Amino acid sequence: MTEPTAPLRIGNFSGFYGDRFDALHEMLTGGELDVLTGDYLAELTMLILGRDRLKDPTAGYARTFLRQLEGCLGLAHERGVRIVTNAGGLNPAGLADAIRNLAGRLGIPTRVAHVEGDDLTAAHPGSLAAHAYLGGFGIAACLREGADIVVTGRVTDAALVTGPAAAHFGWQPGEYDRLAGAVVAGHVLECGAQATGGNYAFFRDADVRRPGFPLAEIHADGTGVITKHPGTGGLVDVGTVTAQFLYETAGARYAGPDVTARLDTVRLTQDGPDRVRVEGVRGEAPPPALKVGRNRLGGFRNEVVFVLTGLDIEAKAALVQAQLTDALAKSPPGEVRWDLVRTDRPDADTEETASALLRLVVRDPDQEAVGRALSGAAIELALASYPGFHVLAPPGKGAPYGVFEDVYVPHGAVDHVAVLYDGRRIPVSPAQDTLVLHDVAEPPLPEAPPPGPTRRAPLGLVAGARSGDKGGNANAGVWVRTEDAWRWLVHELTVDRFRDLLPECRPLPVVRHVLPNLRALNFTVEGILGEGVAAQHRFDPQAKGLGEWLRSRHLDIPEALL
Repeated sequence: MTEPTAPLRIGNFSGFYGDRFDALHEMLTGGELDVLTGDYLAELTMLILGRDRLKDPTAGYARTFLRQLEGCLGLAHERGVRIVTNAGGLNPAGLADAIRNLAGRLGIPTRVAHVEGDDLTAAHPGSLAAHAYLGGFGIAACLREGADIVVTGRVTDAALVTGPAAAHFGWQPGEYDRLAGAVVAGHVLECGAQATGGNYAFFRDADVRRPGFPLAEIHADGTGVITKHPGTGGLVDVGTVTAQFLYETAGARYAGPDVTARLDTVRLTQDGPDRVRVEGVRGEAPPPALKVGRNRLGGFRNEVVFVLTGLDIEAKAALVQAQLTDALAKSPPGEVRWDLVRTDRPDADTEETASALLRLVVRDPDQEAVGRALSGAAIELALASYPGFHVLAPPGKGAPYGVFEDVYVPHGAVDHVAVLYDGRRIPVSPAQDTLVLHDVAEPPLPEAPPPGPTRRAPLGLVAGARSGDKGGNANAGVWVRTEDAWRWLVHELTVDRFRDLLPECRPLPVVRHVLPNLRALNFTVEGILGEGVAAQHRFDPQAKGLGEWLRSRHLDIPEALL
């Protein structure tokens, strides 16, 4: 590694299980780096790996990483780049062994360590996988002892950055401002190209057909710069970093196992082309409990989508709904949901644009109730229902679905251990100082702009947004790029206005968080995703498009901003 007085250059090559396969090679060859991180785990991924492990007890890790590493292990060794990844999933020891075998076969000397202690499945009966979110000090211990590759299971996404930073600069638990700065950098890097123009509201600002992957230059005081390798696609500016900063966060306190980062203290400034400086971050002691992500099987799910074409759409939908309700009356599924999506247009010049979609989703603990019974009832209507009857695809036998839940345990309930390349085991002490989380009072608001002429227009003409999921909840972060727009937004986009613009949110608890330094509002919507992404409660089960729906809604915007 570089000397501690120099910034630590940490890159990312994966934001999810299935991300760009060539990114590891691109990052190793695109410029100077000290550490490369790969994030493979999400709530849904843990469920997928849990089902893999049911079939094969030696499975449970991201096999893609091994294939990526096969062509890049020599490059990493030649360039002295260390690799830290949570690709170990449910079986970090298994992946560490597989990497050792790969390195031996390739003849490349590689010291592989792993972190364990997150697996609490045995303590949560009925779980397919229950894993605590560990912090970065297990990773730091592995790196301090000379590991070239560190494999983890379920750590926080930001721990992939805080661990290397703590190892490099010698940070200790309790150095909260420094750790919080690394947490913010880690959160920006964790989703790969989302920080460099991917999924960006203002994507037309640059060529984002193949955005490069991000990297952070982290300094000893915890400040940093977000950038990317020279010549790679996409862009890094205050907007792209703000967008990723708001992704899957909530209020001003961003809690983790090592530190609670105060998001309301973050300052972002453009530091040159494709460089954004991150500074001012303050940290507090972590909360007294660790988050545990618990995945379990919730039952069986099935769906069928009826195509309704031409006239009388509402009447056609009512007819088939009544027919199926009668047909399933003897043994109705436990949960039945109908959604009519009006994709049809009057006097359409193609059949597809003349058609609406009626979606039926059923769930039940019994596969028979959602499988053969529904399939038979739906298909038997083929010649006995509304005119033009057809479906997008016949319903299948029903598939199992998962449920994600957050539970919490004391820090001491996990045995956080760094397992070194030579077999030594280093216990990682739990947090000694903790602080109970509480909401931050809304900061003073700027003065509202004076009245003036307005025009009815989409919010997205002046505001960006990004949204995502946390279990059954969703967040939608909204930001603007000028102070005048901020003065208008913070007074205009109240919780009530948010609910008016997104009617699905009206019956649900909605909380607004104000982040003036970023000229941003972050809304959390509780329960909109039901029991989490694997339950597929709504057609956008991870709320990825919720922010773009909000941007498309019309309201009265001052003409001066347009």
